[in-house]
Amino acid sequence: VQLQASGGGLAQAGDSLRLSCAASGGSLRGYRMAWFRQVPGKEREFVSAIDRGTGRSLYADSVKGRFTASRDNARNTVYLQMNSLKPEDTAVYYCAASSRVITSAVRDSSMYDYWGQGTQVTVSS
Repeated sequence: VQLQASGGGLAQAGDSLRLSCAASGGSLRGYRMAWFRQVPGKEREFVSAIDRGTGRSLYADSVKGRFTASRDNARNTVYLQMNSLKPEDTAVYYCAASSRVITSAVRDSSMYDYWGQGTQVTVSS
C-alpha cells in the first residue's frame, strides 16, 4: 500500500485545513489509519487514529475537540479536518496504516507498517 498525504499549507491561527491521505496499491478497508506529526528535533507525535470498520476515532489531548478524522473506504482515502488551528500545530503531518495495531497501541508509531510522505502545516499567530 502506498500512501499520499496532501492538503497542508500555510494558515493563520483560528483557520481550518483538511488533510487527505489517498491510498494506492491496495484497499484501506483492512487497516487502522492514523495521523502523526513531527517537528524538527522532536519525536513523531500521535495525533489521531481511526478504526477500520466503525470509524471510531481516538485523538491526542492536544487536538481533541478541534481535529476530526474520517475515512471514505470507497475512495480509499482518510481525512483529518483541522479546525481552530494554533501555532503549536505547526509540523509535518504523516498518515500511516496498520493491519495489526490494537487499540491500546495506536499511539505507538512503530506499530504502523505504511507511511505517507508527509505534508507541511504551518500556522502563524
